[in-house]
Amino acid sequence: MSIRTLTRVLAATACLAAPLPLFASAPAPGDAGTPDSTLARGAYLATASDCTACHTVPGGQPMAGGLKIESPVGEIFSTNITPSTSAGIGDYSEAEFSEALRHGIRADGANLYPAMPYTAYTHLSDADIHALYVYFMQGVEPVDEPAPETQLPFPMNLRFAMKAWNLLFLDDTQIEDDPRRSAEWNRGRYLAEGPAHCGTCHTPRGFLMQEKDGEAMAGAQVGPWYAPNITPDLADGIGSWSHYELFTYLKTGKLDQAQAAGSMAEAISHSFQHLSDADLRAIAIYIESLPAIGSTANADGKVEASAAHDQNRFSHGEASEALASFRGDGYAEGLKGDSRGAQIYSANCASCHQPDGSGTADGYYPRLYENGVLGDDNASNLLATILYGVDRETEAGGHVFMPPFGEQSNAFNSLENDEIAALANYLLGHFGETDEAGKAVLEVTPEDVQVIRDGGPGSPLVMLARIGMGVGALVVVLLVGYWLIRRRRRF
Repeated sequence: MSIRTLTRVLAATACLAAPLPLFASAPAPGDAGTPDSTLARGAYLATASDCTACHTVPGGQPMAGGLKIESPVGEIFSTNITPSTSAGIGDYSEAEFSEALRHGIRADGANLYPAMPYTAYTHLSDADIHALYVYFMQGVEPVDEPAPETQLPFPMNLRFAMKAWNLLFLDDTQIEDDPRRSAEWNRGRYLAEGPAHCGTCHTPRGFLMQEKDGEAMAGAQVGPWYAPNITPDLADGIGSWSHYELFTYLKTGKLDQAQAAGSMAEAISHSFQHLSDADLRAIAIYIESLPAIGSTANADGKVEASAAHDQNRFSHGEASEALASFRGDGYAEGLKGDSRGAQIYSANCASCHQPDGSGTADGYYPRLYENGVLGDDNASNLLATILYGVDRETEAGGHVFMPPFGEQSNAFNSLENDEIAALANYLLGHFGETDEAGKAVLEVTPEDVQVIRDGGPGSPLVMLARIGMGVGALVVVLLVGYWLIRRRRRF
């Protein structure tokens, strides 16, 4: 949160894994030709770029790769980026390192998939590229264990096809300071569009998995999770948040109305919480300045003055419970009929989130009403939270953990698709957005749950690419046949 999957671009989703120490490889002293300050700068930039989240398997060697990333076109394994000369990038020159970061081209000339978000890293300055190179070559311990090879299905396994994708969609222009803006805004823009690669997850994708022009940060599906709209729109984005709230969320992953999970929890655990307060404020200033995209924005991206400030995705629902509907019934009896969702909630959720959804006083177990996960018009994060749980660790907030209810070994209670659908619909009906008749605007089916259980919506791109290549091959055969027939007739 890491295309955090093609990838983070194709869906880059990072798993909910136990957070790792950010500086698992502490910066080593610089050699005689490399000041320690350059090494430290490179370590900080690696943190800002969230390299650990994708290139370190939970419990594994730092930066040794091997993390499996589910994408709509298949499984992608992150690479070993330690300075190992046999399994990593130890033989890379600084120019080759720069080509990999800025253009997605390996030292052997093969193209990388944009699971590594080079579409954002292309904006890094020369000085920052140099500092990162020094850090990875001198501040990271080499690991001589090769990462598994990515084996995408045909034709996605044809890496040379990425050359055409890059020609169409890679914007490698450098970010220059806007003299009309403050130094903080310019710093925030550089971080958000470059190292922190916020748009990689939060910007919608086109048919070929490119970021859509004019829709920056308007929200996108990232594997099983949905990276929400973070533009300043009052209803659909985070326009109702104060500057302090946005800063606090980046620092801790926790507000009364929003809690980080999935790849965003990883980004906060491994990256954002370790950035300086000045840089976090700069990112917040830049995000707040983006054009609003949503139901309260006009054509110029400005929020309409008449927009209702209380009609946002963080304002729906109220404390409510339906336990009386099955009180006195046994568990099996309570699971029948309209009480099923309430019974499942009572048995699995109420002990932490309270019977009425009010959570705990300290907010460790958050309230469920006036909560963005339940107020959104996309149920992916609700289902993903139930299936995969929450695992986030920050210095300010400690270790926040909610057990999964999927098929994991540490699942509190593995629930079937129909049970999760019933639970989700109960939560949406009581704590989410409802219509004038009091009915939930969203309704979840067991099939919806299975999609999230399988890692998120798939893509027709593989099948369409195969069909396209098949049609192209047929056309070539027909043209060659026609040419041969004409040639024979001439002789």
